Amino acid sequence: MVLWLHYLLILAQLTAIVAKYISPALFWIPAFFGLAFPYLFLLNLLFVFYWLLQFKATAVFGLVALLISLPTARRYLQWSPTAEKTNAKVFKITSYNSMLFDLYNWKKNKENRSKILMELSEINPDILCVQEFYTSEDVNDFNNLDTVKAILNTRYVHHEYTTTLRKNDHWGMATFSKFPILNQGKIEFNTRSNNLCIFSDLLIGTDTIRVYNVHLQSISFSKEDNKFLDEVVSEKNATNEIENSKSILRRLKRAFVKRSKQADMIALHMSTSPHRIIVCGDFNDTAASYVYYRLSQNLKDAFIQKGAGFGRTYAGEWPQFRIDYILYNKDLVCIDYKRDEETFTDHYPVTAYFEKKNLRN
Repeated sequence: MVLWLHYLLILAQLTAIVAKYISPALFWIPAFFGLAFPYLFLLNLLFVFYWLLQFKATAVFGLVALLISLPTARRYLQWSPTAEKTNAKVFKITSYNSMLFDLYNWKKNKENRSKILMELSEINPDILCVQEFYTSEDVNDFNNLDTVKAILNTRYVHHEYTTTLRKNDHWGMATFSKFPILNQGKIEFNTRSNNLCIFSDLLIGTDTIRVYNVHLQSISFSKEDNKFLDEVVSEKNATNEIENSKSILRRLKRAFVKRSKQADMIALHMSTSPHRIIVCGDFNDTAASYVYYRLSQNLKDAFIQKGAGFGRTYAGEWPQFRIDYILYNKDLVCIDYKRDEETFTDHYPVTAYFEKKNLRN
């Protein structure tokens, strides 16, 4: 029985590896295995130790699966050295899901907005990509557009809104820049959610870099779903297990499918870019997903190149993986990557440092 359980686990792990090549819009079941990749990898590792302790040749099958899985596992955990010493000029770019600057007081702390703004001030990026952006034109009430421009001294901003109420209150995305914005645009997903992709062509030196700011479809668990997951994790007696499980699976499936279509739209747009690109944003999906594969093709990942540790970017209870990314053209030079150790939203800000020396000055 143990042997066959291990065989099934190996099959599940291999399915998780190939899931990134299969669009959930065409076949969504492998996406669930991709989501579970870290757990499948660890379980397989335990089985390998189990067989090795018994001097069983069966361990070879698990070892082969682990070796095949290593490139995917490397996207989750890094031992890479961080900063490189350089005499070249450097610019830094930060991606941050601001959670609407805690507009609805989710953190039950009226000072939270000020803490978010102070955190951004301390990072002080040259380019800031904000997802879940909110601003009000009322100067005395959450005018985040002018406030962020002031604290970062960013003269240029590209903002696009998915929702506007009362003519003054705006929800959407924003890219703040200390470099001139020569051109800008957006990729709309035709959904009712607050998801969008915007792109800004920035003049850095005399070179133009296109920065994509991405926010893809979230799972949107209900309060009942989150309560059920909490009960399962804490090993309490969960209520309505069958119905709640079905609800979670439906939401996951819907999100997988929507994100895959959104990623396809962005990837197609990126393929037509006349400039080198940097992609920042909240993908709402893991590094073993189809979404990550589509958007990272022919690009480097700042975390893989210069990150260290587990790299978790989501501060909520689930999924506790990396879902925020900074990707870039291979001929750009990333010298450092950092994830802030503290956050006042449900995402950690991530920052990459790039050399200017290979840009035209």
